[in-house]
Parts: sequence; structure tokens; C-alpha cells
Amino acid sequence: MDIRIGITHGGRELSVEIDDEAAEDAAASLEGALSGDETVLWLNDRSGRRVGVPIDKLAYLELGPAGDRRIGFAAD
Repeated sequence: MDIRIGITHGGRELSVEIDDEAAEDAAASLEGALSGDETVLWLNDRSGRRVGVPIDKLAYLELGPAGDRRIGFAAD
């Protein structure tokens, strides 16, 4: 599963790949962070790294399947 995170006042988005089984944990962690229980959203990626994003800097979070991302000009 691919997670894209937009950060306020940031020119780029953060992309994190997680295991499909960890997707529900990531959604639960986001809900807990947004409810005010936590100040940092922590995610574990596929290679075992931890990524932390301060909740007050979170612009958006997009969860979706890791798939074919096309870059450039492509015709369907």
C-alpha cells in the first residue's frame, strides 16, 4: 500500500510504502493522532524505517494501492 502525505508549507509530498496488513494500523494511528491523543503521526515503511510527521503540519494523507505510477506523457 502506498501512502502519500502532504505537508503544509512544503513543496513536495512524502511517499511511504507500507505492507498491506499495516494499512489498518496506519489508519488507526491517523485517527488517534487527529483526535488529539498524539502530536506526531508515526508510520513504519516496508524497509523497517519509522517516519514521523507532526500533526499540525499535516495537509492531507492519501491511502491507496501501490501500483503503476506514470510519469511524463502517456497515452491510454
